[in-house]
Amino acid sequence: MANILVVDDNIAFLEIQTEYLRRAGHDVTPATNGIEAMNRVDSHRFDLVITDLIMPDKEGVQVIMELRRKHPGIRIIAMSGGGRVNAEDYLAIARRLGAAKTLSKPFTGDELLGAVAEVMATPA
Repeated sequence: MANILVVDDNIAFLEIQTEYLRRAGHDVTPATNGIEAMNRVDSHRFDLVITDLIMPDKEGVQVIMELRRKHPGIRIIAMSGGGRVNAEDYLAIARRLGAAKTLSKPFTGDELLGAVAEVMATPA
């Protein structure tokens, strides 16, 4: 199973994702914003980061760019429900920056687990 960092400023959504992934056997660390996420990545080893794109303090796009620069071997799944712009526009940017997979919110637990399995099956 994977060591996963999940980043989302929506606490309820973060808790649901964390619990779903843990029940599937993954080791999961939650983070509520991009600054917290990068602090955790700099001090722990993760196989996968699942990050929301629209967050205060440090957005997911910034997290992805920093991960690619500092930790290029970490796999990334980006998720978004949109904001001022359509979610697909944000997700397209995330893919161009290096996200291996994207998920449009809302998504099911099975879709989340499928995305994790797909990304973890590919070489870092």
